[in-house]
Amino acid sequence: MVKKRVVITFPHQLVEKPITYHLVKDYNLIVNIMKARVMPNEEGLLVVELTGKKEDLEKGLKYLHEIGANTQSLTSDIKWDKKKCIHCTACVGICPTKAFSVNREKMTVTFDKSKCIACGLCVDICPYHAIEIIL
Repeated sequence: MVKKRVVITFPHQLVEKPITYHLVKDYNLIVNIMKARVMPNEEGLLVVELTGKKEDLEKGLKYLHEIGANTQSLTSDIKWDKKKCIHCTACVGICPTKAFSVNREKMTVTFDKSKCIACGLCVDICPYHAIEIIL
């Protein structure tokens, strides 16, 4: 048995589809939903830990891709270095959970770790290397 944590984003057309049901029933995967944002007429977001045989996991991920969902491996943790950050806001627009936000009065970036799903998108976009992955 292998485990893999992934962030699944999918277009609003798939919100009404039983995605997790198919992962369980058709691909024999155990789906542990760690975080979810699924609203009608909006892009859906699931952070899940998938457990199963390696070949079933690969088939399940292929199924997600085929139906139009995007998957990204979940990293362990994100560290934001306030001293390196110049508050350019590059991370704000890329963050799918709004863990990074802007205080408009002070024009400073803030980070709410409790909202972070550690997808790692902010790490690549930060031009000042103020954000890093902690394994």
